[in-house]
Amino acid sequence: MNDPAAATPAPRYRFRASGVSVSRGGVQILRDVSLSLEPGQAAILRGPNGSGKTTLLRAFAGLLRKDEGEVEVTAADGKAVLDPAALTVYCGPLNAVKFSLTVDENLRFWAALYATPLSEIAGARAAVGLDAYAGRNAGALSTGFCRRLGLARLLLARRPVWLADEPTASLDTASARAFEKLVERHCDNGGVAIIATHDAVAIPHARHIELKAEVAA
Repeated sequence: MNDPAAATPAPRYRFRASGVSVSRGGVQILRDVSLSLEPGQAAILRGPNGSGKTTLLRAFAGLLRKDEGEVEVTAADGKAVLDPAALTVYCGPLNAVKFSLTVDENLRFWAALYATPLSEIAGARAAVGLDAYAGRNAGALSTGFCRRLGLARLLLARRPVWLADEPTASLDTASARAFEKLVERHCDNGGVAIIATHDAVAIPHARHIELKAEVAA
């Protein structure tokens, strides 16, 4: 990945989760989790397999039903936003890449999904270091390059809250450091980032939260 100059300045919002509990398959995985982040702040979630890192991010994104608790994204002027899912973007470990499409076709699909101008595709592609692969089928990319492509969705979504699940998995050291710079730039522009990872991700001043497994992994 290259210099993160393509990152779009994010609006300033606060993120708050209060008393969140989530069950999967009839088993409660998370119980009474609370987290509050101001504009420009990041949090790094850690914990063993089965501790609920992915479940928590998906609940924050509105992709999973919560047993209890609230998730709220609040504008800097104090006005509550009732639909936090509209202001968050979740990037999971499977990348959501369509292998039969080229790199640019995947990027155009995401741009259309998030109503992002097509003019921003080139910047997102450059930011993740895929300029040389614009016309290559995603199915022909290495695992690491496919991960880069998946992460470009964070940029194209232009949403203030980034929810990234194992974002540096399969990335080489230089690419992992470049991702950290993307997050740092996003936070410098007033965005919020919540990252679940087993890797040594270094985000300046990020809060570190350790989740414990409620059930055996």
